[in-house]
Amino acid sequence: MLADKKLQPTVSGQDNPQLHYQIACPQPASHLFEVKLTVEDWQQPTLDLMLPVWTPGSYLVREYAKHLQDFSAQSLSGQPLAWIKQSKNHWQVTTPIAESVQISYRVYANELSVRTNHLDQTHAYFNPAALCFYLPGLEQQAIAITVTPPDQAWQVTTPLPHLESQPNTFLAPDFDTLVDSPFEIGAHAIYDFVVLGKPHQLAIWGEGNLDPARIIADTQKLIEVEADLFGGLPYDRYLFLLHLSSQGNGGLEHKTCCSLNYPRFGFRSEEKYNRFLTLVAHEFFHLWNVKRIRPQALEAFDYGAENYTPSLWFSEGTTSYYDQLFPLRAQLFDAKWYLKLVSESITRLQTTPGRRVQPASESSFDAWIKLYRPDANSRNAQISYYLKGELVSMLLDLLIRHRHPGTKSLDDVMRQMWQQFGQPEIGFSPAQLQAVIESVAGQDLGDFFACYVDGTAELPFENYLHPFGLELQAEVNPDDQPYLGMSVKTDRATTQIQAIDSGSPAEQAGLNVGDEVLAMAGFRITADQWSERLKNYQPGDRLDLTVFHQDQLRTCTLQLAEPIPTRYQIHLRSELTSQQRTNLESWLGEGAASLLAKS
Repeated sequence: MLADKKLQPTVSGQDNPQLHYQIACPQPASHLFEVKLTVEDWQQPTLDLMLPVWTPGSYLVREYAKHLQDFSAQSLSGQPLAWIKQSKNHWQVTTPIAESVQISYRVYANELSVRTNHLDQTHAYFNPAALCFYLPGLEQQAIAITVTPPDQAWQVTTPLPHLESQPNTFLAPDFDTLVDSPFEIGAHAIYDFVVLGKPHQLAIWGEGNLDPARIIADTQKLIEVEADLFGGLPYDRYLFLLHLSSQGNGGLEHKTCCSLNYPRFGFRSEEKYNRFLTLVAHEFFHLWNVKRIRPQALEAFDYGAENYTPSLWFSEGTTSYYDQLFPLRAQLFDAKWYLKLVSESITRLQTTPGRRVQPASESSFDAWIKLYRPDANSRNAQISYYLKGELVSMLLDLLIRHRHPGTKSLDDVMRQMWQQFGQPEIGFSPAQLQAVIESVAGQDLGDFFACYVDGTAELPFENYLHPFGLELQAEVNPDDQPYLGMSVKTDRATTQIQAIDSGSPAEQAGLNVGDEVLAMAGFRITADQWSERLKNYQPGDRLDLTVFHQDQLRTCTLQLAEPIPTRYQIHLRSELTSQQRTNLESWLGEGAASLLAKS
């Protein structure tokens, strides 16, 4: 049991209860956080406690309550209090005596991601949304949180301000701020640096092949170019939490910090390091776009249910567009590499059949049920709002730049959104977002939004790239295999169908995802042999595949189709007009020099 501590300063107002969390992890190997919530000066007959089902920035109901156990309640004098569970994440405690209440419980934490909790012998990391209750109606109440590490050598790192009078105690002015403040506890390395006169920290847990000095130097450049867009930094201090793991890759934004998870040996390769830079640029840009410039649906969070918005294509997708531009502007990689990244994004879009089915706005709205829950038909029926939003944002940027050479760009949209919605923290509607973009573009974009945001029309890349001296080529290798519309994988020493494209020869032949493939044209086949074996056939040939479908032996006949493009590549045109050169230089900045030198 944790010792009781009176907090200073106290919460103002006689009728306001004081909320104090005490977090301990005395046995890290158990992966169990021990949590005690003290509610002082409680005056009501019942106390309702709710655990969030999701955390802002990650649009999926994750059911954090499934990890909560050993719930109990008692008065400050030690009298047990009756309680009942009202729903999956709602506990109600009977409090007949008007005095302080103590809630105790434990939370299992063994999922290392930026949106969950992780506790082992090396560190403790938690997101308050996955660990801490909120009291309905008291979300604006100040909350203190005291952490007791299992080892005196462990330190506590969080963006919350420290209460100097209390060891390892921090104060959040409200529940939203608490949720927005992850905690890293352990023997992690901490590096302090200053950018534009403001203090920053990089906290690193884990071991790998990174060079902290290089990461800090490059991060400083990213901070500077992003701050330049908006005219400064809207915080007093900022924290980067970096977890080095065996296979993690992701990030989660917060107002004054971000959590990053990256493969521990992903820093020596130029390609992998450049992708790390885009991750840093992405999560840092979110401190403006999402945390302050946010849709109306995310203006006030409902932590107990989904928060629907059709605008994640802008909140996440536009951020994805800029996360590749900022390293280019910071001269951390060149225009050739930038266009390689854009080409890869176009390839992913154009090779996903779901682009013809789901609009970007619908993908945004359905994030809660689709993007993070893929199934056998996902690639045929949906598209990522990150991906589609990134490329729609690129087209909008090129449209504005072409219409207003050298004077306006998507940067002006971001600045206007910042001034109109971000600084006052007023949520925007889809109509208001479109109106801002139209005001910067200087034209009605109703057809554009109808086709490419709210519709499924193919993005006309060539039309938008041409004024910048670029062209998009769909590449089909003459040696490519005929098209079946299916992919296979090795699963427990068997070859199984992994995906089937809608309308493809494989679908028409009656094959199914999960079928075990035994033979091609009567000969045993494995996933490793698949591509090479198919090169023995020509489009129009008929091919027998023998499979087990739900343990029943079947032979299906496919008619092979012409190979389809599997790669899209942006190239510089062989001849450029002076205006195309000027447009390209304006868009890609100094990075365009290496491209133009060859033209």
